[in-house]
Amino acid sequence: MKIYSIKNISEIKLSSLFTRRALETESIFKIVKPIVENVKLKGMHAALKYAKNFDGYSAEKILVSKKEYQEAEKLLDSEAKKALLTAAKNIEKFHSKQIPAGYEVETMDGVKCYREFRAIENVALYVPGGTAVLPSTLLMLGIPAQLAGCKRIAALSPTKDTINPAVLFAAKICGINEFYKIGGAHGISLLAYGDKQIKKVDKIFGPGNQFVTAAKTLISIDPQGSAIDMPAGPSEVLIIADGKANPSYIASDLLSQAEHGKDSQVILLTTSRKLATDVQNEIKRQKKYLSRGEYINGSLKNSFILIVDSIDEAIKLSNQYAPEHLILNIERAEKIKNKITNAGSVFLGKYSAESIGDYASGTNHSLPTYGYAKSYGGISVESFMKAITFQKVSKKGLKEIAPTVLKLASLEKLDAHANSIKVRVKNEN
Repeated sequence: MKIYSIKNISEIKLSSLFTRRALETESIFKIVKPIVENVKLKGMHAALKYAKNFDGYSAEKILVSKKEYQEAEKLLDSEAKKALLTAAKNIEKFHSKQIPAGYEVETMDGVKCYREFRAIENVALYVPGGTAVLPSTLLMLGIPAQLAGCKRIAALSPTKDTINPAVLFAAKICGINEFYKIGGAHGISLLAYGDKQIKKVDKIFGPGNQFVTAAKTLISIDPQGSAIDMPAGPSEVLIIADGKANPSYIASDLLSQAEHGKDSQVILLTTSRKLATDVQNEIKRQKKYLSRGEYINGSLKNSFILIVDSIDEAIKLSNQYAPEHLILNIERAEKIKNKITNAGSVFLGKYSAESIGDYASGTNHSLPTYGYAKSYGGISVESFMKAITFQKVSKKGLKEIAPTVLKLASLEKLDAHANSIKVRVKNEN
C-alpha cells in the first residue's frame, strides 16, 4: 500500500484516491441481458443449460433434497455447528429488536390514520458460491427474513454438485427447506421470473459477483421481475487510527477485507506517520502467511494509506467516501461516533475487529458498498417487510375534512376527486 500525506498532495490527486473505479457495466450487461431474457422466456430449461455451461452442474434437478440436508449435518463437525448456532443466536438477539411497531394517529376529529407492517411473502436469498464458502451470509439474510414473518424463504447458490454442508446447516437453522443448487445471472433470473416448477419471488437479497449484480439490476427494473435489496459494488473497509493504535491489528483488518477480491479497496487514515510505516511493514509480514495472496495483492493495488492532520479531518473524508465498513481504532471512539453520518457498519475501538461483525457480533454484514451508504442502510428485519397505511373516516370526520379536500381538488382542477366528496356530503345531510 502506498503512503500519502495530505500536506503535500493536490486536491485532484486526493479526489482521485477516494474515487472508486467505474464498474464495467456496459460490457457486463451485454453478457447478462441475453441470459436474463432467455431464462425469462424458457425458465428452468434455459437456467439448467447455463448452470451446466458456467458451473459444471450435471444433474437435472436443482432442489436440495431432505437427504442432502441430513447428510450435510452429519458431515459437519460439532465445533462448526456450535459456531454457527452461536452466531445465529447473536444475530437473532440483535435483529429481534428491529421488528417495527405500527401506530395510529387521529389527524382530525373523526379522521384516523394507521401504519402497519406486513412481511414480504416470497423472498429469495442468494449465497455466493465462488472462491469462498459463506454460511454466514445465509444467517445474515435468513434470520431477519424469519423474524419478519416471510411465508416463503427460498435460497440459491451455484455449485457443481452439492451445496457445502455448512451452508445447508445454516439454512436449517433459519428454517429454510427450499434451496436451489443454481446461481449466477441464470439463477437470479429463474427465481425472479419463476416457471412451471418454481414460483417467482417478490424480492431477492444477497451479494454476488458483477454478473449477479447486473442480473439483479435488470430484474429490478422489469415490472415482471422482482425487487432487490440494494445496489452493490466491491467490498471495502476504511480505518481511522491515531498514533496509539496497534499496527498489527490495523494490518490484520486491512488484509481481512482485502482477501474478499482483487477489486476490494482498503484504506487507512491516520494522524501518525510512524503508524503508517509500521502498518505498511506489518502488511508485508502478515500476508506471507495468508492463503488468498492473489486476491490480497490485487486489492492492495487499489488501496492506500493517507496521513491526515487530525481525526476530525479523517472523519470528514470518511463521511464523503461513505465506506461499507468503518473502523475507529482510536481512544474513546464512542465519544465521536455521533460525527459519523455515512457508513454501512462502524467498529469502535481496537478490539472491534471487522471480522467479528462479519460473523457473529449480531449486526448484519450485508451492507451498502460503493458509496451507497450515503442513502442506504444494511439489511434488517424491515428490509423483509413493507408498510401499509390505512385510514378510517367517520361521518363527523367527513364533514370536518370535506372543505379542505374540495378546495385542493379545485386548485388541481380534478373534478372527479371533488365529486367523490360532494356525493357523500349531500347524501349525509
